[in-house]
Amino acid sequence: MTTPASAPSPGPAAPLVVRTVPVDLADLPLLDLLPREQPVSWLRRGEGLVGWGVAARLETSGPTRFSDAVKWWSETVARADVEDHVGEPGTGPVCFGTFAFADEPGDSVLVIPQVVVGRRGDRTWLTTVSVDAPTLAPTPAPAAPVGLVFSDGARNGEEWMSVVAEAVRRIGAGDLEKVVLARDLIATTDEPLDVRWPLRRLASQYEMCWTFHVDGLFGATPEMLVRRERGLVTSRVLAGTIRRTGDDERDLALAATLARSSKDLEEHEYAVRSVADALEPHCSSMNVPEAPFVLHLPNVMHLATDVNGVVHDVATSLQLAESLHPSAAVGGTPTPEATRLIAEIEGMPRDRYAGPVGWMDASGDGEWGIALRSAMVTDRGVRLFAGCGIVASSDPEAELAESQAKFVPVRDALEAD
Repeated sequence: MTTPASAPSPGPAAPLVVRTVPVDLADLPLLDLLPREQPVSWLRRGEGLVGWGVAARLETSGPTRFSDAVKWWSETVARADVEDHVGEPGTGPVCFGTFAFADEPGDSVLVIPQVVVGRRGDRTWLTTVSVDAPTLAPTPAPAAPVGLVFSDGARNGEEWMSVVAEAVRRIGAGDLEKVVLARDLIATTDEPLDVRWPLRRLASQYEMCWTFHVDGLFGATPEMLVRRERGLVTSRVLAGTIRRTGDDERDLALAATLARSSKDLEEHEYAVRSVADALEPHCSSMNVPEAPFVLHLPNVMHLATDVNGVVHDVATSLQLAESLHPSAAVGGTPTPEATRLIAEIEGMPRDRYAGPVGWMDASGDGEWGIALRSAMVTDRGVRLFAGCGIVASSDPEAELAESQAKFVPVRDALEAD
């Protein structure tokens, strides 16, 4: 069901009937099960959740988008008739969500699929919501996009470097410490995109990332905003980036340079501090490492820190995601000043780019990533996004090169073999 974005949609007319049972799918990749219509996915290293169909759906927007979603989900789950024979996180009722970066503009979506297939370790399960159990078998392989053409989005490279220079000036004047600036790239095709094509390629090429698709937003994010599982909470913070060369020896030297870079360490410290400060009120104990590690991805390397804690209140994973968003890794420091500057000079609507994306089950456990290395399917094609953290020592040309590197995963995934 769909209602105007200005108001949450009501709950389903009848209670949802949810059944979860174990299934034996051997080594069949979960993405191979997805039909073209209405697929959702959240996968890493072959494990996670995929689904299709719509049993219920919420659209909301504005500053209450998270609380709207939490209320709707809790009411829907409370009325559901649930039979769960597996008992893992991600079994029973599961919703998938994607949320706008800012209060305005942008719509946020929470969807309950009719069918969900999950995998964790050697366990695979099937959840149905008010439908009969389907026959699980591979679907026909998706076709590559035809007539793929890329063009500048809201700003070309020169214009975006001017925006970066203005941000550096504002930081130097003491207006703020850090701001994350994004840009977009437009891809057009002769026919509507079959999103399963880039999903399969992203899952194969970026196994260490979380490959996702919810309501037209897809990508492979390296950044876990928050995971809540049985009382434990984890957030992976990425800030500070260097592009890989493809030469292993050279890349090791670059990793060492990144680990010593005062500019990147400063940017990373802001991001870690913002996450720790947001989680601290919800946790009885926390572990914040003193120094980051270098996360190696196929196209770039990041400074990374895993912040861990023990949750002492009843906050769901989505409520924790709300408390963390926007972190300094996607907004800046201080957050109010940074988000105001983004709205003033970035020159484009982010919509759901850099907002929380992920899933949640009936217990409130779930995983919410940051929608990075991502793109949005539109009526006119595909809109790709990339962003960079700007601090006082940032160089506009270097930031442009970094943004181009961050386009690579989705850009390559769209192209034919």
